[in-house]
Amino acid sequence: MSERTVDLEKIERGVRLILEGIGEDADRPGIADTPRRVAKMYAEICEGLHLDPAEFLKVVPDETHDEMIVVKNIPLYSICEHHLVPFHGVAHIAYVPDDGRILGLSKLARIVDRISRRPQIQERLTTQVAELLDDGLRPKGVMVVIEAEHLCMSMRGIKKPGTTTVTSAVRGNFRRDPRTRAEAMAIIEKK
Repeated sequence: MSERTVDLEKIERGVRLILEGIGEDADRPGIADTPRRVAKMYAEICEGLHLDPAEFLKVVPDETHDEMIVVKNIPLYSICEHHLVPFHGVAHIAYVPDDGRILGLSKLARIVDRISRRPQIQERLTTQVAELLDDGLRPKGVMVVIEAEHLCMSMRGIKKPGTTTVTSAVRGNFRRDPRTRAEAMAIIEKK
C-alpha cells in the first residue's frame, strides 16, 4: 500500500494524544516509538480502504463446472469501526457458477482479506463479500457465512471472551431454495 494514501504523521499525533490521555508518559523509552509503530500498523491493517477487491474477480477461462463450490474456514482479521478493536474469525463462501464462470480458489480468500482490511462491522463485511461475488461473478447463487469473535465484547464492555457472532448473506438459489442452502450449510458445518 502506498503511504501517500495514509497520513502516518496524523496517526502518530493521535496515538501520542491517546497515550498522554490515559496517563502514560509518551516519551518513556519503552513507548516513545509506539506512535510510529501504531501508525504503520494501521496503514497495513486498513489498506483495504485504498485497494479494490474487485481486482480479484478474474474468471478462469474455458471452464464448464456448474455445481456448488465451497471454500470454508478462510481466516479473517478486521477492526470494529465502533471501538477500533480487532475482531477475527473465519469466512465460508459457497457459490453455484453460471455458464462455467468460476474463480481461482485463492481469489475468494483474497476478496475476504481485502474487504476485511478496513474499519468494519461484521454484518456489512458479510454483505459486501456476497454482493461483490454476486455482481461480479453473476453466479446462480452465492452464500457467505462469517463466524467471528469481537474483542470489543471479549475484553471490554460485557467481557465475554469466546463469544462468537455468526452472520450470513444469501443470494440467488441459496435464498430461493432451502435444499441448496441446507446442502451448503451441511458442508460448512462438517469437520
